[in-house]
Amino acid sequence: MIARWFLSPANWVGLGLASIVLVLKALGLLGTLGLGVAVIGYLAGFAVGGLWLGFPWQKEPEWEALEFKDEGDAREAMERALSGVRRLTEHNPDNRIPASLQARVLELCKGLEALLQQWERSRGNLSLQDSFHARHIAISYLPDALNTYLSIPASYATTKVLANGKTAQDTFKDTIAELESKVRQLGDDLASQDAHAFLVHSKFLSEKFSPAGLPGADAPSLNAPSKENPR
Repeated sequence: MIARWFLSPANWVGLGLASIVLVLKALGLLGTLGLGVAVIGYLAGFAVGGLWLGFPWQKEPEWEALEFKDEGDAREAMERALSGVRRLTEHNPDNRIPASLQARVLELCKGLEALLQQWERSRGNLSLQDSFHARHIAISYLPDALNTYLSIPASYATTKVLANGKTAQDTFKDTIAELESKVRQLGDDLASQDAHAFLVHSKFLSEKFSPAGLPGADAPSLNAPSKENPR
């Protein structure tokens, strides 16, 4: 809330008008008027800015909605988070997400939903660490990456090189690629376990119903002719 107030247009208009009053006071153009005039100037500017551009409490930045907790039913928590990420990505405030990256984020959401369905019907198990990663990719890792990226002004995100030698936009692409890779790996792990279980079961059935494995396979048939000579 404090950050939203500070960054709001109404606050900046108020600060601007208050600064003008202080400059005039410093130049001696306001006579004996006290610093209270600057406060009045700030309040007047804040009111005008709020009426013109919106007060900070009237509109919450869309990315602040992407705050989820890993509590309750894991499936419901993951679905809520993925739904929020999808809505924000499709809305794409101020067109900050380029079309190609927007498509990848939406595809990652689809991949996470597919992983969740695969996980539920799978006979395999993810390790404790991998199950933690699966939940948190949807609930925190992806939403937090999107939150952070959208908090950067578009011109800065696409032009300024960060400490890693890449722009914020390229860094976000790398983050999405890492999450995509992890989701594929988790899906492959479950598929490998299911394939192994299927192979074991198939081998069991093959051995059970092969001629050598059938009960009484070595016993003589009741209809087979006797080899003994009648007397």
